[in-house]
Amino acid sequence: MTSGQVPASPRPAGAGGNGTPGPLRVLVADDFEPVRVLAVRMLQKLGHEDVEEAEDGQEAVDALAERHFDLLFLDLSMPRLSGQDVVRWLRAHPDRAEGLTIVVISASAHAERPVLNELGVTHVLPKPFRSQEIADVITAIYGPT
Repeated sequence: MTSGQVPASPRPAGAGGNGTPGPLRVLVADDFEPVRVLAVRMLQKLGHEDVEEAEDGQEAVDALAERHFDLLFLDLSMPRLSGQDVVRWLRAHPDRAEGLTIVVISASAHAERPVLNELGVTHVLPKPFRSQEIADVITAIYGPT
């Protein structure tokens, strides 16, 4: 699988006609509320209004089972289900993962590179992050707007 997509899709459902992203449907899964709130605000300022939050891995799985998202910002260290467990759940439910791109957000993401490689996740956003870094990750995945 390429570019951290599970499985690959030509463009997100929210994308513009030329394959560049329009507003994306985003799920932010992190157990630390200030990170979630900050990420949601940054994404909304970038024009992605359809953003949901999950405070742990189980809430992320529940949200993913309920509706389709284009982009998942996923912390690895969360209660109930870890980020790794969420990715494994997505692998076991490819219909829920279609067109979904995973971006791991983690303070120790570089140290966790072997696990990320095993899971097929290639997009990483180290904490702390800035709005421009979120924009850069989205551009790297979908191309310039």
